[in-house]
Amino acid sequence: MSVLRELTAEIADIVTDPHILLAYQRDQAALAEAQTPLALVRARGVTDVVTTLRLASAHQIPVVTRGAGSGLAGGANAVDGCIILATTAMDRIVAIDEVQRTATVQPGVLGGDLAVAAAKHGLWYPPDPASKAFSTIGGNIATNAGGGCCLKYGVTGDHIAALTAVLASGEVIRTGGTPLKNVAGLDLTRLLVGSEGTLAVIVEAVLRLRPPPHPAATLAAFFDTVEAAGAAITAIGQVGDPSLMELMDRTTIQAVEQATRMGLDTEAGALLIVQSDSSSAANDIDAYAAACIEARDIAQTTDPAEGEAFLSARRQALPALERHGTTLLDDVAVPKLAIPAMIGQIQSIASRHQVTIGTFGHAGDGNLHPTIVFQQDQRQAAMTAFHDIVQAALHLGGTITGEHGVGILKTRYLTDMLGSAERALLGRIKAAFDPRNILNPGKAI
Repeated sequence: MSVLRELTAEIADIVTDPHILLAYQRDQAALAEAQTPLALVRARGVTDVVTTLRLASAHQIPVVTRGAGSGLAGGANAVDGCIILATTAMDRIVAIDEVQRTATVQPGVLGGDLAVAAAKHGLWYPPDPASKAFSTIGGNIATNAGGGCCLKYGVTGDHIAALTAVLASGEVIRTGGTPLKNVAGLDLTRLLVGSEGTLAVIVEAVLRLRPPPHPAATLAAFFDTVEAAGAAITAIGQVGDPSLMELMDRTTIQAVEQATRMGLDTEAGALLIVQSDSSSAANDIDAYAAACIEARDIAQTTDPAEGEAFLSARRQALPALERHGTTLLDDVAVPKLAIPAMIGQIQSIASRHQVTIGTFGHAGDGNLHPTIVFQQDQRQAAMTAFHDIVQAALHLGGTITGEHGVGILKTRYLTDMLGSAERALLGRIKAAFDPRNILNPGKAI
């Protein structure tokens, strides 16, 4: 093809070997459709991105931008005949400014590497998706990734000062700026965050850093029922400002205990883990413990290492469930008061479709991760359960995704979530940025 000849003439690292392309064909969403790409471009700098998009636009070839491939909604999955544009080699931390408290990074920088680099300057980058050790900043921006501490500190988009991006035409744009106050024009930075590669390709980001928090104190409380844990979630929110509040249901507790033998109470209906990183963290945790009126067992500590041990149970949730079959990790968010009802609905869905569903997530903001565990002959049952979970979240006033993005898996639910007029507006915004519809077509919008 002409576009391949032109790309090869201008870009050093372009791959068409089908065996290599297979490794770049999909992300971690087990049941999301992935088609066959034409080629892989491993961009080494902005020039490679500009060239790829300029030529793809001229030939009307789809382009799917990819980071580490750690996504969970099929957002980086190949569409037929596309160019996969990998930005992982663009992995330089350009600068850390201790005065402005910013980090300028390329999109392939790993979140864990940024955390280490910031700490060397006495600073902290708060967003903490579970995948931060191996997911890229570019991917985190594309999905507006969250994590546990986002309850207090906000999601990825709350820490972005400025972006450099390349439009489908190959034109480079810059949005935002380092001043804390900047209201000139429309907020294009916020528009690009969470757009999942459908509007532009991000090639550099200026991220806001903070001084590190105080050492955290931690509470772990077991409850007989999810409803009792829900009452504690509400009560804790009324007496303080925790930095983290994580929840696991009985199915997840039992899976983690079976995998780790760490001594979890497998008869409990729910486990709630809460942290405070304020200057009065010990007093906060005492108040949170007092708010857990219906707890069957409570443990608390001001020792950060012990707190990490408590949190290790939550971090083992997905690996423990994965031991029992293929997993489809969902991502919905509901109002905090609706958490018990949502988990009750999930339990009913699991029973109805005869699949295992373990639910864990960020209780402080209602962002839950029902994880469907299934065998290969249960694929259809798993997809039906997935659909029912999304519909249940919408019925309870929630959203179809809290932090993983829309991708392929949830595009069909956007009109239900937004309304037809709002969905049409998204299409018009997409057309303004990408008039030939080459950037990640068919996803997220």
